[in-house]
Amino acid sequence: MGTSATKTARFGLRATQQQEAVLRRAADVAHKSMTDFILDSAYQAAEQTLLDQRLFVVSGSQSHALLDLLDRPAQDNAGLKDLFSRPTPWSS
Repeated sequence: MGTSATKTARFGLRATQQQEAVLRRAADVAHKSMTDFILDSAYQAAEQTLLDQRLFVVSGSQSHALLDLLDRPAQDNAGLKDLFSRPTPWSS
């Protein structure tokens, strides 16, 4: 998350004492303010949630274009062939 943008949105949160204590300890360990820790954590969770979406809504023409791409026969890809021929970093 970029920190150069001006922060204008406000969020009001209520937490139990236990939640606050855990968040405060975690923020201290991360050397962040409570606000920065909570915002960074929430932002990362939001991004992951959005990236994990399995349902994509597209128009009819976009759907047909995607299906056309998927129906094409496989083609050789020299770059991928080269990449997969190299040893993996974890195999050495």
